[in-house]
Amino acid sequence: MNTAYLSAGSNMGDREAYLREAAVRLNSLPGTELDRLSSIYETDPVGFEDQAPFLNMVFRLRTSLPAEELLDACLGIEAEIGRVRTVRWGPRVCDLDILLFNDENMETEKLTVPHPRMHERAFVLVPLLETDPGILATLKRRFPGFPGVDLEDGIRLYKTIQGPAAFLEGK
Repeated sequence: MNTAYLSAGSNMGDREAYLREAAVRLNSLPGTELDRLSSIYETDPVGFEDQAPFLNMVFRLRTSLPAEELLDACLGIEAEIGRVRTVRWGPRVCDLDILLFNDENMETEKLTVPHPRMHERAFVLVPLLETDPGILATLKRRFPGFPGVDLEDGIRLYKTIQGPAAFLEGK
C-alpha cells in the first residue's frame, strides 16, 4: 500500500460540503482508504488575492493506486464536483493536490512530488503537520530552510474534525 497526503481546498458555495464530497469520493476509489485527516482551516487566498477565503484541510490516504493514477482520480473528482479551471489560483469549488507520495521524489510531465510549493504555504503545512506531526523531520530534510512561511499567517481554525468516519458521514 502507498501512503499519500493530499491537500483539499474550496472557496465557492458550500465550501465544507465540497471538502466532504471530495473525501467521500477519494475514500471510494478502488483500493483506497482515507485513514487520517486534519481539522478544517479558513485561509486567506494566496496568489490571486481578490477572492473569497478558502477552507483547507489535508487527507492521508492508504491506496494501491500509483501516484499518476491517483492524480488522474483527483482531477476527475474535481471535475465531477464542478471545478472549472479558468484563472490560475482563482476561485474553485474543489482543489486537490498530492503533497507527498510515500517517501518518493518524482517529476513527470503531470506530477511533481513532493509538491514544489508546499513548504511556502501555511494553508498546507498547518493541516499537514496536524495530520502527521512525525512528518516534520521529513519536511526539514526535503525543504532546506523549512518552513518557508509564517505558520500563523492568514490561517484560522474553522472546525475540528473527530476522525474520518465522522467527517465522511457529515458529522
